[in-house]
Amino acid sequence: MKAGYRFGINLTTIIINTNSIISKPETPIGIHFGAYYDIALKRHISIQSGFLFSSKGADYKIDTVSYSLAPTYIEIPVNLAYHFGSKTTKISLFAGPYSGCAIGGYKIVSGNEFKYLNFGSDQNDDLKRFDFGFNFGVGVSIKGYVISAQYGIGLTNISSANNFKMRNKVIGISIISLK
Repeated sequence: MKAGYRFGINLTTIIINTNSIISKPETPIGIHFGAYYDIALKRHISIQSGFLFSSKGADYKIDTVSYSLAPTYIEIPVNLAYHFGSKTTKISLFAGPYSGCAIGGYKIVSGNEFKYLNFGSDQNDDLKRFDFGFNFGVGVSIKGYVISAQYGIGLTNISSANNFKMRNKVIGISIISLK
């Protein structure tokens, strides 16, 4: 088993489906960091997992009202990885599910009113607490470091409002330092 620490940036947005007129969401930059584990199953195959703090969000406009949402999650990805290459440089292709639990975040509504997000499934809550999705990506391992890029798409509707459907969408770029 290999273990280490993961640090990186998220290029995030939230896919929004509703009957209202919505401007195309902008992609704010978030961060992620946490523990990383690579557990070998066979010679070229492993399970990659860990615990991540991950900030996500989107800036968008519905009709004439501007919104900025910035939820933060604790996530657990579980990816199946295939490794190939030389002794000094390895390439990994990986894919698998992730699950996340929102632990905080904020929203800003037109007029610069800052509020903390409320999580739950009640109509008055901002977002649901739990997210589930699918990741896939590629990593390059050189001398104890891994540089990876991944795309994650949320499969769960995180909106607590009945007339909205919202899903996270994230491009993540990471540097992993192996112990």
